[in-house]
Amino acid sequence: MEAFRVPLSAVWIEPIWLVVQILLILLAGYIAQRFVAKCLNRLGERYPFPPQLLLPLRGGLRWLIMGSALIFVLERLGVSATVLWTALSGFVAVAAVAFFAMWSVLSNLLCAILIFTVGPFRIGDVVELVDTTDKPGVKGRVVAINLLYTTLIEAEELGTGSAMVQVPNSLFFQRSVRRWRGSDVFPSSGFEK
Repeated sequence: MEAFRVPLSAVWIEPIWLVVQILLILLAGYIAQRFVAKCLNRLGERYPFPPQLLLPLRGGLRWLIMGSALIFVLERLGVSATVLWTALSGFVAVAAVAFFAMWSVLSNLLCAILIFTVGPFRIGDVVELVDTTDKPGVKGRVVAINLLYTTLIEAEELGTGSAMVQVPNSLFFQRSVRRWRGSDVFPSSGFEK
């Protein structure tokens, strides 16, 4: 029996123990997130919670549990929690500034996705953005929809010719919109394609 016994030096015991601790932390995080997901499923079966509420809650708790496990693993590897917190807060601050600077572009992109998926109007429809009841808004036929703006062509009025107007997509969700389907609203001579 003594021949099969492999002596482990202190040099090997410490790294093996560290790997065992990391695996135990990750296993505990996995088991905890599975347990929370199972509890939320049972809660959803027992009480009439909408799935639109439970799905993001389950995902958020999963990220929180596994993120906490990752922080414990990094701490076992010698990374200071203070350093992690400083790096995370710096990243969040830079991301917030960048998000604020890009807000109008991101808003137009999101509104373009909503226009494409919900379909409040289509190419060829006539739309009018209503400012107030006493002030007429922009009115024209939709000729193009892209990620930042929607292009309208206005009717030919008083012999001035038709004009193209590019309206930011976010305005269609900030103001009231009148819509006419089809091509019978304006004479076709007023819109040149």
